[in-house]
Amino acid sequence: MTKSPPTEPQNPSEQPATPDGRVVPFRRPGSLLTFNRPQPSPVRDLERYERTGDEDDYRHRMIVNAMAAVVTILLIAGGIWIANSMAQMRKNQDCVLSGKRNCNPPVEAQASKG
Repeated sequence: MTKSPPTEPQNPSEQPATPDGRVVPFRRPGSLLTFNRPQPSPVRDLERYERTGDEDDYRHRMIVNAMAAVVTILLIAGGIWIANSMAQMRKNQDCVLSGKRNCNPPVEAQASKG
């Protein structure tokens, strides 16, 4: 017996069978009813945000940039302060839980003037 060469599928959308099976193309839900209509844009009109080519308001832009820099610096400083506070609390808790007494650093008394 002679083997014949594999035949090509008659329908181009059909793919030849493989040992694992064949790939079945799935359609998205509702694709039969939409007829590929263009979907309306979820964003209204962006023309009001477009630049018109007028002069830049350099002063306003620099003020906004400075305020953004101040806010960024405050956020970073707050994060560092919180991290340091958490580290100190962890040290104090470790000291207390290990059974030691007087875990807080000594505070020097100020001599009263008068």
